[in-house]
Amino acid sequence: MRVLAYELRRVRGLRSTWLLLGLVVIGDAVVAGLLAGQVTDRALGGAAAVRLLTAAVPLVPLPFAALGAGVLGALAYGHEVRHRGLAASQVAYPRRVGLLTAKLAVTGAFAALLALVTLLVDALTVHFALPAGVAVAAWSDPAALSARVAEALAPSGPGGLGVLPPVAAPLALLAGQGAPTALLAFVLLVVAAGWTGVLTAALTRSATAGVLLLCALPPLLESAVALVLRRSGTPWPARAAELLPFPSGIEWAYGWVYGGDGRVAGGGAVPAAPALTDPALLAAVATPVLVLLLVTLVVQARRRAL
Repeated sequence: MRVLAYELRRVRGLRSTWLLLGLVVIGDAVVAGLLAGQVTDRALGGAAAVRLLTAAVPLVPLPFAALGAGVLGALAYGHEVRHRGLAASQVAYPRRVGLLTAKLAVTGAFAALLALVTLLVDALTVHFALPAGVAVAAWSDPAALSARVAEALAPSGPGGLGVLPPVAAPLALLAGQGAPTALLAFVLLVVAAGWTGVLTAALTRSATAGVLLLCALPPLLESAVALVLRRSGTPWPARAAELLPFPSGIEWAYGWVYGGDGRVAGGGAVPAAPALTDPALLAAVATPVLVLLLVTLVVQARRRAL
């Protein structure tokens, strides 16, 4: 608990933490607003709303919030190497593992908070930035609501979100078909990126190298898998193609929610099967983090300092 309290005080006491978080939230909102201003569909469906809320830009290795969380994680370890705060924990292996665990816990909490804040700010930004004549389908059409949201609103009658006051209109962006599941996956992705930033910086003992490795992981992993599949003559699995960034563009983060080919006119989609239990999704997000954690623990055992 002392190490956890130390890490929390360290993160809260650094101006760079709040500067980074503020820049990510503002930059994410600016990108979401610019993307919303380019919408031409009359009815904004769940899939299109998710792309706007996450400020999805094609060919960027990670969403901006995930990049910010990764930088925060890399700085958490980089600051410890540059400005040693707990001398004893830099010698004894169990204490170093405890410090690493505390950094993962605090970074994960800040990353989840960052993801939630960016989603809320982006929802407000997109609501005001949408061109005149563009309506969010989930606001006026109960059929466009997520199943769980529709169940929650069932006691209020068949009007869907339309029964709520106009000030609640931005909530429609969060409640479209498949959107709650996709946005939850986005939060998990941001947390995983924060953990990856901590672990890559722990391996390289450099915040800069950790961030560069974090950005390089998606294309490197995908290229390696593509090479193996090409050598073996095996085609890309359809689900894997949706998860990875470069064959399918930005769909890698949440395209699996809409089943790839389930999109319909107007940006809507037919939700797929429960996607958070999809083995391909779990493997794509968890495997790099688990491998990095294992390698980091082995490397730390061979070091005499952080």
